[in-house]
Amino acid sequence: MHFTDFDADLFLRDYWQKRPLLIRNPWAGWANPLDPDELAGLACEEGVESRLIGQGDGRWMVEHGPLPEDRFGAMGRSPWTLLVQAVDMHVPAVAALVAPFRFIPNWRIDDVMVSYATDGGGVGAHYDQYDVFLIQGLGRRRWQVGGRCDADTPLMLHEDLRLLADFQPEAEWVLEPGDILYVPPGVAHNGVAVGDDCMTYSVGFRAPSRSELVEQFCAHVVGGMEDDDRYADPDLTMQSNPGEIGAAALARLQAMVAEALNDRAAFARWFGEYNSERKYPELDFRPDEPIAVEDARELVEEGVALCRNPASRFAFVAQGEGGVTLFVDGESHDCSGDVAALARQICATDSVVIDPGLIGSDAAMELVVTLYNEGSVSFLPED
Repeated sequence: MHFTDFDADLFLRDYWQKRPLLIRNPWAGWANPLDPDELAGLACEEGVESRLIGQGDGRWMVEHGPLPEDRFGAMGRSPWTLLVQAVDMHVPAVAALVAPFRFIPNWRIDDVMVSYATDGGGVGAHYDQYDVFLIQGLGRRRWQVGGRCDADTPLMLHEDLRLLADFQPEAEWVLEPGDILYVPPGVAHNGVAVGDDCMTYSVGFRAPSRSELVEQFCAHVVGGMEDDDRYADPDLTMQSNPGEIGAAALARLQAMVAEALNDRAAFARWFGEYNSERKYPELDFRPDEPIAVEDARELVEEGVALCRNPASRFAFVAQGEGGVTLFVDGESHDCSGDVAALARQICATDSVVIDPGLIGSDAAMELVVTLYNEGSVSFLPED
């Protein structure tokens, strides 16, 4: 899947995190990648996050999966919506939808949520704290967008849904298959199915909060500290009032904290590992039969493509003299030379045919074997 009529540079300059944008079918040839029955089947599986949202008598009802197979037939004529999270981790054709949006750095990409709705179905007027591209896959949906929202925006009282108490639409469109609506963080929006068999693919992005970063990084730093690393003041002198916390003491105390947190290299490694952790780490994608270095050499020599697992997260941080630290599923790998080039290549594309010249590199083959045996990559024929 790729775009034929979309200017990424113009989009980033004029719309990204600034204002909504309707993009009328920019695809080379749109084809809905997932059948509604397949989506319903996923919602019935253990380990797949799903929600069934129904509307009736002015009330919103939410049921969390896994759902029984006969649940959908019992929904009746009232509007309802099925939401299934991270479908890209289970369906390669849905994972392929992410590729055209790679002009946004990989570390920002979260997942692809897929919704199915009957006529009039939706999840109510709301706002998200992250960017989202809403791709109309099947059927039609009417989207309305409103103004900016924040933590002070009034919400309806509901245990599971964050619905706006007073939504005032400012623009409205009906999306056909292949159309895309981009909605920046904090912008109110509401989508309602127009007719049955309405499917929407939501490509969502990650935006860590300041509180999350501070909390998690501080916990990481504290976990590596020694208890005997303590405040000391060998130059202490008499002060006029023993009740005062002096300026020199405050400066020294603050410096103790700042020095622990201002290590950029330590932060980069921590964030790469933290950010690359799998969304659902409990899912085990490791192969039934691990491979050895010689097996990897043979596959590379045969030209078999190395493919990333859609459930895995890959990123890297550049290091001095062409090296990189590669982050995959919460683990870091320091790479240099040809191995660094391979790491960059794996991060850049969903699949790569490894240069046969790397067959003789033990470091390169060991990296490939490690990633394969952890289930982060697989060897698949190009077709």
